[in-house]
Amino acid sequence: MFKAKILFVGPTESGKTVLANVLSDTTENVGGEYRPTQGARILEFESQPEGSDDKTCDVELWDCSGDFKFESCWPALMKDCSGVVIIFNPDVPSHLTEIETWHSMFISTQSLLDSQCLLIAHHKPGSEIEDGRLPLAPNLSKLPLIHSNLEEEPDDLRHAFYRYLGNVVKAMSESREREEMSIIT
Repeated sequence: MFKAKILFVGPTESGKTVLANVLSDTTENVGGEYRPTQGARILEFESQPEGSDDKTCDVELWDCSGDFKFESCWPALMKDCSGVVIIFNPDVPSHLTEIETWHSMFISTQSLLDSQCLLIAHHKPGSEIEDGRLPLAPNLSKLPLIHSNLEEEPDDLRHAFYRYLGNVVKAMSESREREEMSIIT
C-alpha cells in the first residue's frame, strides 16, 4: 500500500482548509467563519485513487498556512512529499501572481513531475469568474488546472482529486521500480 503525502499550499483565504476538509470527508459544511490555519494541519484518510486497480492508498493531506510568517517551517513540510496542490481564488487578482511564488517555493525546488502537481482555482460562493481560461504564467500553464465550486459541483472536485491522486501513486510506483532496478543492476 502506498502512503501519499500531499501538500495543500497557496495564498491566504484561498479555500485550502475547506477543500481539505471536503476531500478528507472531515466535513460536508463549506460555510462558516474564516479562521486562518496556524502552521499546518494534517488530515489522514484512505482513498482509492483512479487507475490504481482497486488498491487503496493512505493519504496524508497537509493543509499548510498561506501566511509567510511560517516560511521557516516550509522545508520541513516539503520533506518526503509526494505531491503539491496550489489552491487560489481566481476572484482575487493578486492570487494569480502569488501562485508563481508558491510554485517556485514548493514545486521548482522539488523533483516532482508535472503529474504530481495540481492547480485548483477555488470559486467561493458568489464567485464572479467562470470556469474558463486564466492568465497563468508559462511555468504554471503546463500544470493541470481544475476549477472547484463546492456549492454546485462537489463531486466533480472529488473525481478530479482522485484522478490526480492516481497520477501521484503512478509516479511513486514508477520511482520505486526505478530505485529497485538500480539496486539490482
